[in-house]
Amino acid sequence: QVQLVESGGGSVQAGGSLRLSCAASGSISSFNSLAWYCQAPGKQRELVARITSGGSTNYADSVKGRFTISRDNANNTVALQMNSLKPEDTGVYYCNIRQLERLRWRDYWGQGTQVTVSS
Repeated sequence: QVQLVESGGGSVQAGGSLRLSCAASGSISSFNSLAWYCQAPGKQRELVARITSGGSTNYADSVKGRFTISRDNANNTVALQMNSLKPEDTGVYYCNIRQLERLRWRDYWGQGTQVTVSS
């Protein structure tokens, strides 16, 4: 089992910045990727950014150039720096780890942290 604990959400005006952090603990595999997803009101949870254990990243088109994902492998943490925030970035942000367990990929999720961007 893996536990994920997020922090750093809050309310900000458009154009502002927030930094989300997530700490993973438990049985963490060497082969994993860490990610942030966002679930906006009335919408499905969508990928915002992902980073592999090797440091490769991918971002949703809507956040490219504004958000940066980073990880600290030694401490099993992942962060999401969000700049130039827009009202459409509002939602609950979930930390995710996808890791290889017994030759199968498995997902674990944090409890979510609210981000609200006002215009």
